[in-house]
Amino acid sequence: MTTNPRLAPPRSEVATIVKRMLIAESRLTMEPSELRDDEPLTGPVLNVSSFGFVGMFIRLEDELGVELPDDLFIDRVFTTVNDIVNVVSEAAGRAQDETK
Repeated sequence: MTTNPRLAPPRSEVATIVKRMLIAESRLTMEPSELRDDEPLTGPVLNVSSFGFVGMFIRLEDELGVELPDDLFIDRVFTTVNDIVNVVSEAAGRAQDETK
């Protein structure tokens, strides 16, 4: 009997989860749909510290069931919500490819 590999969540689902965590980390009360993709991680709306950033990635790994390998972070700069969505989506896609 073969099992189906876990499918990578769609980018829209990853974006919603990332936004929800960024909102929580910044101690805001708003819906993920209200947070712009190009919103800066540190600015007038979001305020994500470096410690919060690391903790958030650990929670994202747990919630999405994917590993965020170190090589995904090499030469990357995270300045907007979309930057985080991109790296998490990439990790989810890699995980799915490895199960094929």
